[in-house]
Amino acid sequence: MSPSHPLPADRIRAELRSARRESTADTDWESFEARFDTEFPRLQSLFHRIYGPGSDGELLQVVLDAAASWQDRPADLKAIDASRAMAPDWFSSHRMLGGVCYTDLYAGDLAGLRERIPYFRELGLTYLHLMPLFLAPEDNSDGGYAVSSYREVDPSLGTMDELADLARELRGSGIALVVDFIFNHTSNEHAWARRAVAGDPDYEDFYWIYPDRGMPDAYERTVREIFPDDHPGSFVQLDDGRWIWATFHSFQWDLNYRNPRVFRAMAGEMLYLANQGVDIVRMDAVAFIWKQLGTPCESLPEAHLLLQAFNAVCRLAAPSLLFKSEAIVHPDEVVQYIDRGECQLSYNPLQMALIWNSLGTRDVSLLAQALERRHDIPEGTAWVNYVRSHDDIGWTFSDEDAAEFGIDGHEHRRFLNAFFVDRFPGSFARGVPFQDNPRTGDCRISGTTASLAGLEAADGGGVARILLAHAIVLSTGGIPLLYLGDEVGQLNDYGYLDDPAKAGDSRWVGRPAYPAERYAARQDPTTEAGAVFAGLTRLIQVRKQTPEFAGGRLVPFGTNNPHVLGYQRPGLLDGEESTVLVLANVADTPQDITALTLSGLPETALDLISGERALLRAGITIDPHGVRWYRL
Repeated sequence: MSPSHPLPADRIRAELRSARRESTADTDWESFEARFDTEFPRLQSLFHRIYGPGSDGELLQVVLDAAASWQDRPADLKAIDASRAMAPDWFSSHRMLGGVCYTDLYAGDLAGLRERIPYFRELGLTYLHLMPLFLAPEDNSDGGYAVSSYREVDPSLGTMDELADLARELRGSGIALVVDFIFNHTSNEHAWARRAVAGDPDYEDFYWIYPDRGMPDAYERTVREIFPDDHPGSFVQLDDGRWIWATFHSFQWDLNYRNPRVFRAMAGEMLYLANQGVDIVRMDAVAFIWKQLGTPCESLPEAHLLLQAFNAVCRLAAPSLLFKSEAIVHPDEVVQYIDRGECQLSYNPLQMALIWNSLGTRDVSLLAQALERRHDIPEGTAWVNYVRSHDDIGWTFSDEDAAEFGIDGHEHRRFLNAFFVDRFPGSFARGVPFQDNPRTGDCRISGTTASLAGLEAADGGGVARILLAHAIVLSTGGIPLLYLGDEVGQLNDYGYLDDPAKAGDSRWVGRPAYPAERYAARQDPTTEAGAVFAGLTRLIQVRKQTPEFAGGRLVPFGTNNPHVLGYQRPGLLDGEESTVLVLANVADTPQDITALTLSGLPETALDLISGERALLRAGITIDPHGVRWYRL
């Protein structure tokens, strides 16, 4: 059904009425129709911009799918939809705390993860991101990012029913469930991929398949290689001689979003996951989803239109579902994905990279500049701030920003790469290079927080650096995210080298199994694990008691000391205006903030972390790697 003229909304509304089931309550259906009236004009406009007015036949099917999904949505999830509609910025609370883990590495399987829920409550989690856990090829899974089914859990982890049960139990503990939605590609074993290669007319244009090198060569003139060690260019050859687009690994095939049936299919997968109790989907590789000949095929305008259209569909059938952007691109491009109608949440890769830069250089200039220029994002959105992720660290700062401090971006990245893999004299870091190029100095950095911060090197500053880094992500606004295990100082796991399936990917060094001994020692402050845990849980406890840390508003504070980062978090305390001043010393030595620098502040202030009152008018001295949260 592909009419050449747009279908009027009343025609689609009539089709919807025929799709209503007798069992659907009046209130449920009325709420859907109300959202349809609000969202459909936007969705139709977006669909026409992406696919043209002749696409209304597919649009109608998308809307009918959404109606069916809403009617399938469990009642407890509809209650969540209603409550979050009353508090749409719920994720901006100062009580939010995220955790991320691999299910198998952290708990064995979904049943084991349910047993960890009491610990999650102890830690204070309100958000749990499970790394890819859906069906994937056994040998070539890219850590689960080569998805073979969006509706089947990896059998070694459990079943989809178990995932829905886990989501329900997490919800009962006040913890939102986050999963990866592999947005750009599927594995070569996905049913769609198998049918496309077999020539099934319903699926052959779900992917980018060409009979010869003509079009691949044309695209590759302007498209960069992502994993040249895996395959040159962006295409790989099929067994029958044809070529298929594979931006990342040879077994990850890019979906063709120029085909509106791909949009419909992926919207259906997204809504299915929402109905299993998923609260937030991490939109993987969003920058790559639209292809246009003669361009880099990254961050094109249509990528944003697609995200907005998927949002509109979700507002119809799963209105509380949120999108989290994963766009590891230039800082100016990252913020382009952050919007109430696009991605309400976004990783903050620039802040993460510049925290490590500050620790390595003992200078906060670039980080302070980023907080001043690149921290603000639209109302109703939030950063997800993190010290490190499952992936590598790439130095994503802007060369133009660095040049203002006389820093050559290329040479500075060479220094950082050398420093964080212990190739620089005096380095405390024990990272491992990923995609290392000794000739150019290019590489990215893998490793756990503890190994990168000096705990493995035993230089004496590791615990304090770990706490300092987390104190920044806990106090800059948005959702702070912990890689679970880092709160007890887990170290690099070099055992990946003994596994042929992982030995070629150094990112596995930073993905250790559950550190049982360290968790067992977490209540003993005389151990490294206990010292990290005690310090971090103190910071978490204080954050939850500090309403000024809600939202994302941040005001830079110049410390007149290149080793000390400063910013203010204005907010409300018991209905009255209040401000918390954050100071963080990245140096290995004590640092002074002069009385003159502090002269515009009250004479005294309470340090929320220590509980002690400081006399600001005399100036202050901050310990090496020390942090102060002063309520003014």
